[in-house]
Amino acid sequence: MHALIVIDMQNAWIEENPRYELDAVIGRINRLIAHFRQQSKPIIFIQHVQGTILSNTYGWQIDDKLHHQESDHYVNKTACDSFESTDLLELLHKEACTTLSICGLATEFCVDTTLHSALSHGFDVIALSDAHTTADRTHLNAKSIIEHHNWVWANLALPTQRKLQVMSAINYLES
Repeated sequence: MHALIVIDMQNAWIEENPRYELDAVIGRINRLIAHFRQQSKPIIFIQHVQGTILSNTYGWQIDDKLHHQESDHYVNKTACDSFESTDLLELLHKEACTTLSICGLATEFCVDTTLHSALSHGFDVIALSDAHTTADRTHLNAKSIIEHHNWVWANLALPTQRKLQVMSAINYLES
């Protein structure tokens, strides 16, 4: 089974800083959600809890522009790694998932860390190159951060027998 993992697309983090191509990223994620839903594949929203961003607060909630439903899965986390001290691994095993498509924010924090962790936990990964975003940082702009991480992911030395593909959402949907 193949699952879609949507990381930290929450009000607090989206509103915290301007996010690179946010509306386009949300549009691509929504197309991915529709595709996974149409094929009855699991959709898992990861929600970061930190500081004043507590469960059931406005900041914790998934952005309304994303097409999430109550029937989707939701996992709270407190670290960049979506597997750390969460029930994500148990949920993925219960759903018999072997491949994860990963998208969301922030590219260099939770998306990158979760991608590496997924590989280490024995999953094949599709990094959706145009469906993750971040903000400009003091030392590097968001576009460069995204391009850099897409390049790094495409060139990783992987755990034995694991696969990692870096592809656009459009290419994924057409494959």
